[in-house]
Amino acid sequence: MTPRARVALFKGVGTAMEVLPERFDVAAASLIASTIGRRARAARTRLADNLRHVLAPPGDVVDDALLDEFVERGFRSYGRYWAEGAKLPGLKPPSVYRRFVIAEGMEHLAAAQARQQGLIIALPHIGSWEWGGSFLDSLDLTMTAVAEELEPPELFAWFKAKRESIGILVEPLNEHAGSVLLSTLRRGGVVGLLCDRDIQGNGIEVEFFNERVTLPAGPATLALRTGATLVTAACYSGPGRDHFAVVNAPLSVAREGSLRADVTRITQALARELEGLIRRAPEQWHVLEDRFAHP
Repeated sequence: MTPRARVALFKGVGTAMEVLPERFDVAAASLIASTIGRRARAARTRLADNLRHVLAPPGDVVDDALLDEFVERGFRSYGRYWAEGAKLPGLKPPSVYRRFVIAEGMEHLAAAQARQQGLIIALPHIGSWEWGGSFLDSLDLTMTAVAEELEPPELFAWFKAKRESIGILVEPLNEHAGSVLLSTLRRGGVVGLLCDRDIQGNGIEVEFFNERVTLPAGPATLALRTGATLVTAACYSGPGRDHFAVVNAPLSVAREGSLRADVTRITQALARELEGLIRRAPEQWHVLEDRFAHP
C-alpha cells in the first residue's frame, strides 16, 4: 500500500466511524476483531500469554477454558476500543462528559490541580484512555500525551488533529518530547503517559506480574525533576456504553538516594499499581505484543 493510499484509508475509515450509529460501529468492530483474533494465531498466542500472567496466581496455572474466554473477550474489547476512539471526534463534548465518570480518586486530581506544580498520569493500555483525556479537558486539566510518529507524516498530522479536537494535546515521541513534557509540567500542566510497554527499549527493569521486564523511566524521571504529582490511573469501558476511571493516590517521589535508584524505586512502585489496575479488567488490557518475552 502506498503512503497516499494508507492516509486515504485511515481518513476514510475514521470518517465513516464518526457518522455510523454508535451501536452498529462497536458491534461491527468487536465482531471483526474477534474474527481476526481467531485467525491471527501469533497475536492470539501473545495475548494469551500476557493474560495468563495477569490471571494466574503466583506459582499456579490458569484453566485453559477460562484463558480462552478472556482472550476472546480481549479481542472484542480491542475492537470496541478502536471503534469508540474513532467515534469520539464525532460526538458532541456534552455527550462525552455525560458518559464518563471518575469513580475513584477525583480528590487526587483536585489536590494536584490546587498545587499547580504539574500532574503526571501514568496509564496502562486499558479501556479507552482517550475518553478520559477528553473528560479531563472539561475539568481544565488538558492533557498532553506523546504518541509514536506515523508514516507518512500526513497520517500523524491527521491523527494529532483528531486527538486535539477532543481536548488531548499530542506530541510526537522523538528527541524533543522530553523537553516539551518538562515545560508542560513546569507550567503546572498535565502529562498523560501510557507506560506498561517499553516502546523505546531503554526502560528500567522491574518486576511486573512476577516477571522481570522493563518499563519506561519517563514518569518517575519527570516527577523527580519537576516535583509534579505522579498518579496511576485507568479508564475502563462500561458499564454499557459508558466509561469510568480509577485514579490512585499519588506515589511518593521524594528523593532518597541517587537519581537512578530513585527512578528504579518509583518505577517499581508504579508497576505494582499498574498490576492492580489491569487485574480489575484483564480483558480490557490491549497489549498484543509479547510483554513477557525472554531474550
